[in-house]
Amino acid sequence: MKYTSLEAFLSQSKPALAKGPLAIVFAEDEIELDTTLRHHLNAGFAEVVLLSPDIFDLPAEVEEKIHRIRYDVHAEQALLSAVNRLIEAAPGIWMYYCYNAEYLFFPFCETRNIREMISFQIEERREAFLAYVVDLYADDLSEAPNAVSLERACLDKSGYYALARPDPANHNHPKERQLDFFGGLRWRFEEHIPPAKRKIDRIALFRAKPGLKLRADFTFSDEEYNTYACAWHHNITTAIVSFRTAKALRTNAGSRFDIHNFRWHNSIPFEWHSQQLMDLGLMEPGQWF
Repeated sequence: MKYTSLEAFLSQSKPALAKGPLAIVFAEDEIELDTTLRHHLNAGFAEVVLLSPDIFDLPAEVEEKIHRIRYDVHAEQALLSAVNRLIEAAPGIWMYYCYNAEYLFFPFCETRNIREMISFQIEERREAFLAYVVDLYADDLSEAPNAVSLERACLDKSGYYALARPDPANHNHPKERQLDFFGGLRWRFEEHIPPAKRKIDRIALFRAKPGLKLRADFTFSDEEYNTYACAWHHNITTAIVSFRTAKALRTNAGSRFDIHNFRWHNSIPFEWHSQQLMDLGLMEPGQWF
């Protein structure tokens, strides 16, 4: 179904927001938009919503399975505004958001679907999942000038780290069970990345509730949503493998001509499998075996 605006979707498609889980994809361009939508449809989301300009083409068999909303994704705070409006409209359902050329992975996703993982998280009395945004990049920029290649994607096998997250309301003492995570291209090419954009953690999969607000740093107004685990044991974490940073570094004039290769001694091919991400410590199953 196509909708002329987000408000039109909210008024005309209430059944789509009745149960969930809901995947929300923001299309900044057409690069791998088709594969992004297919990936999240296959993951088991009950509904997939695309916010994009009308000019982006999609295969008919994909378009008929999603809700397509005309939206200016480049407007100021476009993602924040849309996600918070959807939270307000559909309290109680689980939601996930990402951009095109980003792909959600979770433990055992090859044999289990997103609904099974959410059911387990509910049993754990958790209402959100921490995700690490793991940068992907083509191994040869002469063959893939936009840095995107699904067949020859690489990632960094090391170089990730975490720092305590200070609490301004408590004399900048560290927040309980919260960390800021760094690594990947945002760390290796940090001179091209604004400081506020260098974190790689994102609370991307969560349960909406009244009064909940997504903030500009991809954290939520409810601080418990921002924790990496509950107080008594480790929980499931997820990963969003993403070409978005690589695309941006190759698109922006300030960095494009300074970067000729993203590969370094810690680059390895991405196997498109959850086990690789768990082996690298980029997500964990917690108590879910």
